[in-house]
Amino acid sequence: MPRSLLLLLSATLLSSGVLAAPQQTQTATPEATRPDRHFGPRDAFALSQASDVRISPDGKRIAYTRATGDIMTDGDRRQVWLVDVATGRQTPLGVPGSARPRWSPDGQRLAYAARGEGDRPQIFVRWLASGTGAAITALPESPSDIAWSPDGRMIGFTMFVPGDGSQLGTPLAKPEGAHWAEPIKIIDQVHYREDGGGYLRPGYNHVFVVSADGGAARQLTFGPEDDGGSVAWTADGRSLLIAGNHGKDPDRDPMNSDVFAVDAATGALRRLTDRQGPDEAPVASPDGRLIAYVGFADKLLGYQNRQLSVMNADGSGARVLTAGLDRSVDNPQWAADGRSIYVQYADHGVTKVARVGLDGRVTTVADGLAGGELDRPYSGGDFSVARDGAIAFTQGDTTHPADVAVTRGGGSAKRLTDLNRELFAGKALAQVRPLAVTSSAGGLPIDAWMMTPPDYDPARRYPLILEIHGGPFASYAPVWSTDDQLYAAAGYVVVYANPRGSTSYGEGFANLIHHNYPSSDYDDLMSVVDAAIATGPVDAKNLFVTGGSGGGLLTAWIVGKTDRFNAAVTQKPVINWTSEVLTTDGYTSMARYWFGKMPWEDPEQYWRRSPLSLVGNVKTPTAVVVGEEDHRTPPGESEQYYAALQIRSVPTVLIRVPSASHGGLADRPSQLVAKNAAILAWFDRYRKR
Repeated sequence: MPRSLLLLLSATLLSSGVLAAPQQTQTATPEATRPDRHFGPRDAFALSQASDVRISPDGKRIAYTRATGDIMTDGDRRQVWLVDVATGRQTPLGVPGSARPRWSPDGQRLAYAARGEGDRPQIFVRWLASGTGAAITALPESPSDIAWSPDGRMIGFTMFVPGDGSQLGTPLAKPEGAHWAEPIKIIDQVHYREDGGGYLRPGYNHVFVVSADGGAARQLTFGPEDDGGSVAWTADGRSLLIAGNHGKDPDRDPMNSDVFAVDAATGALRRLTDRQGPDEAPVASPDGRLIAYVGFADKLLGYQNRQLSVMNADGSGARVLTAGLDRSVDNPQWAADGRSIYVQYADHGVTKVARVGLDGRVTTVADGLAGGELDRPYSGGDFSVARDGAIAFTQGDTTHPADVAVTRGGGSAKRLTDLNRELFAGKALAQVRPLAVTSSAGGLPIDAWMMTPPDYDPARRYPLILEIHGGPFASYAPVWSTDDQLYAAAGYVVVYANPRGSTSYGEGFANLIHHNYPSSDYDDLMSVVDAAIATGPVDAKNLFVTGGSGGGLLTAWIVGKTDRFNAAVTQKPVINWTSEVLTTDGYTSMARYWFGKMPWEDPEQYWRRSPLSLVGNVKTPTAVVVGEEDHRTPPGESEQYYAALQIRSVPTVLIRVPSASHGGLADRPSQLVAKNAAILAWFDRYRKR
């Protein structure tokens, strides 16, 4: 057991031998397999990816946000770039820190967000013909979604409006020159903290408009409710469409949002939907007759598909279009002729774009979307559609983080960027192939993927890492993963899978763990390991397991059920469901949807489903990782498990990542590679030679 985490991390970062440790038994290192030929920790600082692709109305140009790692700032440099669709020629917007590009209706201007005077994010507009641009706002807070009015004269957006908060008693005035502690803080909000945001300031998000030529922004919505999310204009430019929760008790019923029309002149609100459940992402048809949106009628299931619906502009005649598509859809965008709507959805892990006719017919027109988190291979991506039907989207695979691609009419896609070409030049990357798995629990087919080391030799046997996704309602895909590439470069075979409970396989597959998580997803994962061993290249005496969030929970569950793994690392896990559902930032919904009862109503169920209930069985050396600012699975969860393992004298170490949230555990490349190196060092300690 190391004396401290700092010693462990220092050793792993300063020694390049850590990542090469699984191959140290070789007597010589051929030129072709030297570490600099592989993807290594320093490369994680230089990765680039595209996001928020926006094709111009005429389909000739694409604006997108490029994020490129910067080793000097330990983060990303973000900037809007333009791509010529015909030639692939790229030009930067020339504004560091710019993001969220939005084309004007005539395609002659581009709105975007960037930091202005005083380092506050503002809305800028660039006149593309002249190349000049200017900030059109002077906002006290960061603007969120941006949308042009149909005539190009106004821009709608959402922004946080601070509130006063509560006070108890009258604060005593401190003497002049005195140095007192910070004043006490009174919290009375139901939703009072958020992962990635910490303890929240009192206030609400509201809708604003501003002239596209600049001027004072005008607030349209008010009151003790959050309005916005996405913002879209009606075809006549008289109203903005938003989603908001204006129910009887919105804070305690956060899933119940509705679509509203906001009068752009007066701010008057008209509720257009009223079903129990989330109705979101409204967008009006080009002729203004219909509104498309996504959501579902809430049945209090752990997972429910978001369906595409349309209704008349006044809210009447609502009908679901994707009832026959057993997948969750998002990001609705109308075709120019108003006869169909484009959406994205994940199917067997792969994110696709489909065109949905008003008769409900679904036609896939693009696939292979990628984007979002670089550290692990989650499904994701985004797209946009031009008036001529050209579709721009973020495209990627296991050896390419998201690039910009375009397709027309459902034909083959043309990739327009290759953002990591120079970084990957001359490097041998790990390769990924599908792994066929049949679960021992009911014979359920399970999608899985196997990643082999860069210089894979089928005559050798390699140690294996089972890497488990979180959620649990999420899915992995055959896309880029920094963590898994680093594991493979260190000489490990990596397997990852979508066990029951994963999304992209239908509502029924996801709800196989409804009010029963964890359960047979354990059997699915053990079958994945068995299938990997059966393929031949895996050393069955050297098995390791790790995962984050829901994957961290399953890691802790696994070592409580079996001793087959040499070592484990549980990352940001749920350990005790009773403490989790009352300390997570989503405490108003997690117990309601995932358990059906509160901890004091059914303590046996909470204990039975908690990895802590199995800690008395654990013999596997198990390290624990958590971000110090995690508000989704708070550090107390990890610390309970670490303490229990220490009490039982099970080899363990607690790895705390400073300032990291749950969703941002790998946001800083230095912390990503330090965590990854520590995991590899932990596994190597218990590897049989």
